[in-house]
Amino acid sequence: MAKIHELSENLTNQIAAGEVIERPASVVKELVENAIDAQASRIRVEVQHSGLKQISVQDNGSGIAPDQVDLAFMRHATSKIQDEHDLFNIATLGFRGEALASIAAVAHVEILTSTDGQTATRAAFAGGVKKFQEDAGSAKGTKITVGDIFYNTPARLKYLKSPKTELLKIVDIVNRIALGHPEISLTLASDGKVLLRTPGNGNLKQDVANIYGRKVAEKMLTVENEDPDFTLYGLVSEANLTRSSRNFISILLNGRYIKNYQLSSALLDGYGNKLGGKYPIAVLAIEADPLLVDVNVHPTKEEVRLSKEKELSRLITSAVTEALMDEDEASPLFQLTPFKDKTQLDQLEFNLKPNVVDTRRPDDFQLEVSQVAEPEGKTDITNKKETETKETKETAEKKENKQEEKEEEKEEKTSAPEYVDLNQVREDDQYVLTKSWDQHVKEQTALPPFAGGEEAASPVTSKADQLLRQHLPALRLLGQMGGYLLAEHGGDLYLLDQVAARRRLEYDQILASLEKDENYQQGLLEPLVFDFSVYDYQKLKDQLPLLRQLGLEMEDFGQNTLLMHSYPTWLKGEVTVQVRELLDQLLSSRENDGKSLLKLVAAKAAESNVSRRVNLTGAEAADLLLRLQTASDPYRDASGQVAVVRLSQNDLSKLFKKGK
Repeated sequence: MAKIHELSENLTNQIAAGEVIERPASVVKELVENAIDAQASRIRVEVQHSGLKQISVQDNGSGIAPDQVDLAFMRHATSKIQDEHDLFNIATLGFRGEALASIAAVAHVEILTSTDGQTATRAAFAGGVKKFQEDAGSAKGTKITVGDIFYNTPARLKYLKSPKTELLKIVDIVNRIALGHPEISLTLASDGKVLLRTPGNGNLKQDVANIYGRKVAEKMLTVENEDPDFTLYGLVSEANLTRSSRNFISILLNGRYIKNYQLSSALLDGYGNKLGGKYPIAVLAIEADPLLVDVNVHPTKEEVRLSKEKELSRLITSAVTEALMDEDEASPLFQLTPFKDKTQLDQLEFNLKPNVVDTRRPDDFQLEVSQVAEPEGKTDITNKKETETKETKETAEKKENKQEEKEEEKEEKTSAPEYVDLNQVREDDQYVLTKSWDQHVKEQTALPPFAGGEEAASPVTSKADQLLRQHLPALRLLGQMGGYLLAEHGGDLYLLDQVAARRRLEYDQILASLEKDENYQQGLLEPLVFDFSVYDYQKLKDQLPLLRQLGLEMEDFGQNTLLMHSYPTWLKGEVTVQVRELLDQLLSSRENDGKSLLKLVAAKAAESNVSRRVNLTGAEAADLLLRLQTASDPYRDASGQVAVVRLSQNDLSKLFKKGK
């Protein structure tokens, strides 16, 4: 066994840094949170080369005394807790005393700090070792500059993403902090260009406008609620303003951005079924007694443990529901359709009735003979035809025997009436074995590898698979009902979902035009303006060539804004709404290659363009069937929705219980 020894302080600092400092965004988060704890009202963040080269955070907080600088860069040294009792009553963002020590262990750090705005202290650290300390002059506050991150741990660098991705991580962190502290003026600059600036006047809606855009802020609803344990305040978007991911939901607990799935789900529950599978834009600020929150469960403090999580979830759900109801009550439509309490009471009364669907007959129930006996003159048309056919084939002797058997069965029914008992499971084998069983076995054994010979090596294919390979056969239109088409071919019945079939054809047409780069354009007299958050704006700037391939002629207008001069003709409906949905789909997609993105956009556009059922004329329905024969997959649309259902004669026989 190897000899046990104590790790050096420098090595332990580097190991600890692995838990706290994962990427440049982690450095920004820790330094900005320290500035907030120092009671700063203005914070400026500057990064160079996405933070990989340099990160600078400057604030106007209380500063650090000259004799406290060394302690600030020591592990587990902090001014925010004194004893174990404070650990359960944490009201600050930082408290572990690991941030500065972890950063200094993997980067070059320089600090300039002043407590009075007259004299200041400048010091430098590298690899966890202090290089120098000297007197200087500076305004009140602290400025920390971090350069060459991970210079002494090169293995960490290979886990970092592209510079653009790392910059977006920094933007996201600063956005969340700004939303949690509207009373603080935050500025973020990258390579000398300002990406975000908040006024710090305490107006949360104004911060939302700076981050997500003015049009988004105009559609935000105020949420307020409280109980003895929690106070809730924030903004949620209207039900028609949605995004395709949860990234636009920010939950802040005592000013700290947290990730909590249950609280996010409670927010969605407040919308009911109004979102249609999408997600709102929301900022929820929660104030709680620190005794109810345990923030010491995650190294980066993004996850916390709540003592009364269910109560808080109900508070969030009710607050969001009330905000949306206030919006509905303000609309004229809601006033025309008042809420009917009586309908709910009637439904509740119906649900509470015992045995409302009980079909069992009482134990003492018996049928009278007169009720069971069939009328003498009643004869089924089908049975009559079958009888006439059998008479031509059967001899008179067999006919007489069958007639006697029928009379005996009739006597048995009359003397011992029977009825179907829903509580008894049928044990007969008619559901398993049918008269066509032998025929099915014959067809299967005729296929390889049972047939043997040269075809034994070929895969077994069913008739359905062969039909898919041959695409859709030529169908003869029978009619349409409720948006569904009925057709037949070779004695088989085909049911077609009109919407799914039209979406498949629309998808094929759009995808073909995108792949051939043959997008016909519709010009605009005045360009449309699209505002984005800093995060989305930075992502879309790199996607402008792809947007042009999609037919969206957009250009960078600065200030988180893109201008659109023309759009493809296959884009139907309200242009602004359709373009927003396509861009949102593009932003939330995890596909990296261009072809996958083209398919994704084509599927989304087809779904938007064909959204409802229409009454087709006979010629239009026949043309739809004809065009569907050459579709890439006529049996389903691009999202997988079934478009065609085939019912063979055997299937129809089973449905009507023939052949038993």
